[in-house]
Amino acid sequence: MKQFIDFIPLLLFFIVYKLDPRPMEVAGHSFEFGGIYSATAMLIISSLVVYGALFLRQRKLKKGQWLTLIACLVFGGLTLTFHSETFLKWKAPVVNWLFALGFAGSHFIGDRVLIKRIMGHALTLPDAIWSRLNLAWIAFFLFCGAANLFVAFTFQDFWVDFKVFGSLGMTVIFLVAQGVYLSRHLHDDPSTSKPKD
Repeated sequence: MKQFIDFIPLLLFFIVYKLDPRPMEVAGHSFEFGGIYSATAMLIISSLVVYGALFLRQRKLKKGQWLTLIACLVFGGLTLTFHSETFLKWKAPVVNWLFALGFAGSHFIGDRVLIKRIMGHALTLPDAIWSRLNLAWIAFFLFCGAANLFVAFTFQDFWVDFKVFGSLGMTVIFLVAQGVYLSRHLHDDPSTSKPKD
């Protein structure tokens, strides 16, 4: 459910982007609704609403949510200010690479890698497995950032579709692969195995 809530602004962005631009008037102000710039405005507004509601409900946001929100405001704001979608195309690569940097930094800062801090309360694994898992997440974020950048500047008509559904698909595939990998090591973990009769 939480993952779906985070996906709402991106889904609204996609829907508005796909609309044929049409003139509209609200409170005496005329504007064109539909296309990349209306979609960017929708992304900013919906992100503020979604993460604002989460903050009011939980009294906090996760660091990843703060990063996503700030990146949306910065790159979305630059896109609207300079009327150039180039800024928005850089959002996904930069966010993914910052996540990769955060995961990489945890190998040198603190006593636990980042993925263990996130999932350690639910799983008991050897430190070597946590380290490999953390490295896998670093590689995943680096790849996602590079893939988003390549598609955004190579396939102009396809990049929004990839931004929404391509990134989601890659995440699902990676999570399934992670689940398969973890299942091999959880099988022999005494904390997750049932007592024998």
